[in-house]
Amino acid sequence: MSNWDTMDAAALKEQLSSGKLTAEQIIDVREPAEWEYYHIDGSRHVPMNTIPGRLDELDAEQPLYIVCAHGVRSEKVCRYLAEQGYDKLTNIAGGMAAVSALEGFQYD
Repeated sequence: MSNWDTMDAAALKEQLSSGKLTAEQIIDVREPAEWEYYHIDGSRHVPMNTIPGRLDELDAEQPLYIVCAHGVRSEKVCRYLAEQGYDKLTNIAGGMAAVSALEGFQYD
C-alpha cells in the first residue's frame, strides 16, 4: 500500500482547468531536456536527482502532484517524499506522455 494517491492525466487536466489545483502544485521531476521539450505551463521543474537537496522548496503542507515522462520516476519521488514525511502527494499515472496525448501529440 502506498502513502500517496494516483491520478490520471485527464483528471489532472480537469482539476487544473477547474481551479481545484494550481500549476505551481505540479512538480515535474524529468531531466532538463525533457522539460524544455514539453511541460505544463506554471509547473515547477525539480529534476528527480535534485529532490533531496531541494526539500525546502517543497511545501509539505500543500498537496503536491508529481509528474515525470511515464509515471515511474514520479512514483519513486512520491515514495521518497513520503519517507521524508510528506503526506499530500499524488503521482500522475502515465506522466507527460499521457498529458501530451490529450493535447493531440505524441511525447515520445
